[in-house]
Amino acid sequence: MVTRLNPYFRFTGEAREAMEFYRDVFGGTLVLNTFGESGAPDESIKDNIMHAMLETEGGLTLMAADSPPGMEQQAGSAISISVSGEDREELRGYWAKLSEGGRIDVPLEKQMWGAEFGMCADKFGTMWMINITLAG
Repeated sequence: MVTRLNPYFRFTGEAREAMEFYRDVFGGTLVLNTFGESGAPDESIKDNIMHAMLETEGGLTLMAADSPPGMEQQAGSAISISVSGEDREELRGYWAKLSEGGRIDVPLEKQMWGAEFGMCADKFGTMWMINITLAG
């Protein structure tokens, strides 16, 4: 089992442009998923990026999304650290420690894409996302 640490950028409508730029810089395969594809009811964000992932042949992974309406973005908060993998015990342990004394924005639970996912800010204000890939 492999656990990965991935930079996760947040944008205010420029995620597609930024990730296409990073693909041009680093090469690799880029996957873009929009809020509209996920069934988001807000028409104003249907073409915005809910999740983007760039994976390069050299093993670099960059992720990004556009912040939805109502999610305030402050200077210095435009990046989150995403930890993903299949080791449920290990990743749940990270979640417990990172969220303790911090703020939970999205509880760690099964999501529509089939993984367990949660998002929190640790006690220092660093944003963390935990994604546990569930075996099919």
